[in-house]
Amino acid sequence: MFMLRRYVRMTREIPIFYSNFILGRTGKPNWRLDGLMIRLGYFMTVINHYNVFRFDWRVFRWTQAVIFTIEEINNDPALLPNISLGYRILNSCDSPTNALRAALTLASGAEDVDVTSHCPPAVTAVIVSHFSTCACLSDRTKYPTFFRTIPSDYYLAKALAALVKHFGWQWIGAIQSDNDFGRNGILAFKEKVEKFGVCVAFVASVLRTYTRDKFLEVVEIIKQSSVKVILAFAAEGDFYPLMQEIVNQNITGIQWISCVAWITAPRPSTPEIYTAFGGTLGFVMQKKAIPKLKQFLTSINPYTDPHAPFMRDFWENMVGCTPILPGNTGTEATLKRCTGNETFMNSDHDFFDVTELRGTHNVYKAVYAIAHALHQLIFCKPVGEKPVSKSLQRVNFTNHFGAEVYFDENGDPPANYEIINWQLINGKVHHVTLGNLTFAANGDYKLSIEEEKIVWRTGKTVPTSVCSNVCPVGTRKAQIQGKPICCFDCVPCAEGTIANSTADCTPCPKEYWSNERKDKCIPRTIEFLKYQEPMGIAVTFVSLLGASVSLATMVVFVHNKETPVMKASNFELSSLLLFSLFLCFLCPLTFLGKPTVWSCMLRHTTFGVTFALCISCVLGKTIVVVTAFKATFPGNKVAGKFGHAQQRIIVCSCTLIQVVICALWLTSNPPHPHKLFTSSNNMIVLECNTGSEFAFYAVLGYIGILAIICLILAFMARKLPDNFNEAKLITFSLLIFCAVWITFIPAYISSPGKFTVAVEIFAILSSAFGLLSSIFAPKCYIIFLKPEKNTKKHIMGKTIN
Repeated sequence: MFMLRRYVRMTREIPIFYSNFILGRTGKPNWRLDGLMIRLGYFMTVINHYNVFRFDWRVFRWTQAVIFTIEEINNDPALLPNISLGYRILNSCDSPTNALRAALTLASGAEDVDVTSHCPPAVTAVIVSHFSTCACLSDRTKYPTFFRTIPSDYYLAKALAALVKHFGWQWIGAIQSDNDFGRNGILAFKEKVEKFGVCVAFVASVLRTYTRDKFLEVVEIIKQSSVKVILAFAAEGDFYPLMQEIVNQNITGIQWISCVAWITAPRPSTPEIYTAFGGTLGFVMQKKAIPKLKQFLTSINPYTDPHAPFMRDFWENMVGCTPILPGNTGTEATLKRCTGNETFMNSDHDFFDVTELRGTHNVYKAVYAIAHALHQLIFCKPVGEKPVSKSLQRVNFTNHFGAEVYFDENGDPPANYEIINWQLINGKVHHVTLGNLTFAANGDYKLSIEEEKIVWRTGKTVPTSVCSNVCPVGTRKAQIQGKPICCFDCVPCAEGTIANSTADCTPCPKEYWSNERKDKCIPRTIEFLKYQEPMGIAVTFVSLLGASVSLATMVVFVHNKETPVMKASNFELSSLLLFSLFLCFLCPLTFLGKPTVWSCMLRHTTFGVTFALCISCVLGKTIVVVTAFKATFPGNKVAGKFGHAQQRIIVCSCTLIQVVICALWLTSNPPHPHKLFTSSNNMIVLECNTGSEFAFYAVLGYIGILAIICLILAFMARKLPDNFNEAKLITFSLLIFCAVWITFIPAYISSPGKFTVAVEIFAILSSAFGLLSSIFAPKCYIIFLKPEKNTKKHIMGKTIN
């Protein structure tokens, strides 16, 4: 952040105090150049929990970038003409507490100032930061004058969530810095990824001031977890001790995702750390080159500015010797003494590589943003005292390297990131750019990544990280109670449902059914009684056999119609009965094959009429037997009145009633083909719906009434005196008939599918064979096997002594 001060001088010199973490009255080393003064407070020395002191040359380069940029602005006649900028840079030791104390001290004007300075300070605003990413700083109600040149963590969280979604990771862990930066970042990240169905298995916290035991606890959490992808949303200083422990314990096979804070930091980018963190993916700011900065950096020399803070530390780290400076005899040096001829002109150290600058470029943009805001404030009309923050809000320019610099209403810059992959090339860790993610003004993003070039920690294939493996086809997810939504069991889909690319089982369309794997809907098998199947063949055979026997019996009767047996059995009614039985045997053939409109109407009406004709004939024969024996009583003239004409009338009238019932049935609500869908199998039963249930049972009921009347009459005449009493045969045949059809009703109702038709066919054939065998078999027996009984005397029951 920048601290703006105004000085009243004839030369209009304006100081700016620039700082990320400013340290006030601590006596820390600092740079100072009067004019426009910039205080920069980065941590120059890292003190971690292992008590190891390390010089951070990356942060040192940022401070040098501030000085370089200010000198470049001072040499630009078009920007802030006749105004020179100065700076003062302090070390904060990377402590937010010290930074806050320093900021308050500067704001109150109570900090130590060189009394000989001709520029007494007066802080007016806190303005810009190049590395503060916390989304909380976008709150204008709390931080109305805060601006930054690095995108907010709000966008970084969206970018990380987009990366996780892109690679299909659903079960990940998270490491956060135990401060607002880490906690807010992970909170925003979780809100984004949970919308994609991603579960965060654990969130562990780290901080550079933690004891080693706390870092070991985090290591144990990682070892016990099943996650294969972990996001580290932590500052480099907080995360590096954990990285060391992970390397020491040889924890490999984890794909790491990084935030902006540490992925390009030089300290962890070593072959040693790479053994556990190789293939790390993360987002960073877009890189830019500042060519002129290299000459500035290579010109750094402790002999030119011997009192510059950290110069000795920098020189010793870069050159490897201790410079002999005024007031320094070199007796306390732990390294060899420098000769004074050392130079950086041919150094290949990363410090001097200015071709891929990210944080440094943000520093460069921040200083220029201040300069442009001051230029507007001083030279643009109307002139007057205005907050610098108002001028910064209107800043909009493109720098020398094509980067647009402007701020939205929250003080945030445009959010654009590059995707970095850790790769080991020639024994050195390289931060290889493999894609980018750009946000539009409306919050939409575009992710572009070269997946084929990524080096993964687990090999060449994209690692998977799931709590439960994807359910195989034909199964669905079943949530495990007490566990996150990403943890589930796989339960087979129910019959008639499938699961292929979805997590749930979906029912098949009505005319389809699930296959064995339950991953595809296939057409249901249409079931009906076919001619070519075994049952159809059996029905056809038995029907034709019955019809053949009926015809053969009729031929026998015709050939022997003059014999006493034939005369006693009423040849005309017997022939008509045989004809009706012949039709009854052929009737089941209409029940075979695919049901159609005509076949459905034919099968039920044919059955009803033929059986009505059959039972009517039996009824006529029964009445003939009864009246014949009643005629033996003196004065009884009934037999004389019941001749052939009356017999025909009974048969025709009884059959006609059934014809009328069937005609009404066909005209009102006739039988029709119907598809019966069952929920328990893959069949569609194609059957003949009776249409009117009342008409169907009326047909059956009428046949039953005729059969019962006939049975009663036959039963009454069963003991009449005669060696050939046909009433006994009729009684027996009707008992069989009634028994068959009484058992038919429950069997018909309970039989599934095509077996319903089979039951009806069985009832028709059984009752027909019962009538044929019971009534006509005894006559054929006498004709063929006992011809001696085929006499009038024997038939009348008379014997010759």
